[in-house]
Amino acid sequence: MQKLRLNHLLSIDELTKDQILAIMDLTLVYQEMMTKTKRLNPILAGRTIALLFYEPSTRTKCSFEIAASYLGAHPISISKQGSSFVKGETLKDTAWNLIAMGVDLAVMRHPVSGAAYYLSEHVNIPVVNAGDGMHAHPTQALLDLATMIQYGGSVAGKTVTIAGDIRHSRVARSNIHALTKCGANVQLVGPNTFMPPGIETLGAKIIDINDTAEAIKHSDIVMGLRIQKERQLAGYIPSAGEYAKFFGIKPLIIADASKDIMIMHPGPMNRGIELTSEIADGDHSYILRQVPNGTAVRMAILAHLLGGENHA
Repeated sequence: MQKLRLNHLLSIDELTKDQILAIMDLTLVYQEMMTKTKRLNPILAGRTIALLFYEPSTRTKCSFEIAASYLGAHPISISKQGSSFVKGETLKDTAWNLIAMGVDLAVMRHPVSGAAYYLSEHVNIPVVNAGDGMHAHPTQALLDLATMIQYGGSVAGKTVTIAGDIRHSRVARSNIHALTKCGANVQLVGPNTFMPPGIETLGAKIIDINDTAEAIKHSDIVMGLRIQKERQLAGYIPSAGEYAKFFGIKPLIIADASKDIMIMHPGPMNRGIELTSEIADGDHSYILRQVPNGTAVRMAILAHLLGGENHA
């Protein structure tokens, strides 16, 4: 099993294809461990992992906590309201104090793009980006990729359609990087107001509004993205209902798609907007299968960055 050889995990675009596949290899080990043997693997016993979450999170935060515990590490969870941040303490000072207490790795979610990079430049421990502003969410993209590979095999040559608010989505950007590095063809579907200028330079293709059904018809995987209510209020879309009418993933849209098409969503999802309940709960949905892979991927990342990958 190849070594990742990274000091931090800040974004997917910094990883090579081989490094991504190294994470996938170890993720597979932990997937099997979780589903078959159900045993813990305390290779990080005695290590302390700080979870700095300055934005609300359920899946990401909980899966990091579980991943750390499964590996024998001790997770310390710190939220914005429960930290000295509300008293005016800087992120750098918070990190330095945690290091002084013996923290071995920091996982951080922050509303400002680039915050994870800033932290990594001021500490001497590994930093994992759990989402920074609109920039990146590398662990989400890796768990999405792991799900695709687990249930559909290699993504090389496959067509993946990402539908929704591309402009404001760190998940979309990280997925585009991961998928194109692994040989997939990525299509983007959504209102023009949700398409950031220059997104095609990342290797993705924008599909015209009139070709949405046709694009999905020829897709192997379709991923819906959450439409945030504040986008409607900001004038990016006329209404959530209007979005659902033209871009929502519904039975009629996938009627002519491949019988093996995979429907995914990083969550949290708005039923009836990004996709209907029939799709979310249907045979083509892999949404709930993405969730346990979040733990497996994050176990692999923690093991790699703290030197425990050779003992998986």
